[in-house]
Amino acid sequence: QVQLVESGGGLVQAGGSLRLSCRASVRTFSSNAMGWFRQAPGKEREFVAAISWNSGSTDYADSVKGRFTISRDNAEKTVYLRMNSLKPEDTAVYYCAGARTYYSDSLPQKTQYDYWGQGTQVTVSS
Repeated sequence: QVQLVESGGGLVQAGGSLRLSCRASVRTFSSNAMGWFRQAPGKEREFVAAISWNSGSTDYADSVKGRFTISRDNAEKTVYLRMNSLKPEDTAVYYCAGARTYYSDSLPQKTQYDYWGQGTQVTVSS
C-alpha cells in the first residue's frame, strides 16, 4: 500500500519559517520524482516545488523561488520543504506527491503525479 504522510505544518507569523516533511512507504521512492503542491480555500491545487529522483534537478513556482527549498533523503524515504520568509498568501494545505516515473527530472504538473498525501495545514498570520 502506497502511503505518504506529511508533517511539520502549523501556525507561524509572517517572516517566519517552517519545514515540512513527507515520509513515504512506497517501495520505489528512491527512483520516483516527488513534489509539493498547495491548495488555499476556494482555489485550485497549485504547484509549489518538485525534485528529481536523485536531487539532480529541482523546480519551483515563481511565487516561492528564493524562499522555499525542496530536498530529499532516499535512505529515509523522506522529502522535505523548507519554507522561509513566509507570507500570509502562503497559507494553504500543503500536499506531498509522488510520480511513478523512473529516474526522471523534476515534474511541475500535478497531472504527472500518481500518489498523494493527506496534506498538512500551513497558516501564516500577518
